Amino acid sequence: MDLKIFATVFATVFLAELGDKTQLATLLFSADKPASKWTVFAGSASALVVAAGIGVLAGTWLAQHVNPKQLQIVAGAGFILIGAWTMRSAFAG
Repeated sequence: MDLKIFATVFATVFLAELGDKTQLATLLFSADKPASKWTVFAGSASALVVAAGIGVLAGTWLAQHVNPKQLQIVAGAGFILIGAWTMRSAFAG
């Protein structure tokens, strides 16, 4: 296992997940008194594992069909557009 890549991916995903809708939904489910905390944890963790698996499979497929440099440009532009849309939404209302 490449620990440098592992640490980079872990830190990036961990920071991206803090305070997002997934964490807030998990927080709300675990705040529900009758809900088992372990069931909420298992459901949330399983969903994140499956979503990450889909990301790995999609990334593997894309790497075989798209130039990595083009993929970086498209991903970067996508993040910029999402950021601009979020800023516009925040200032609009």
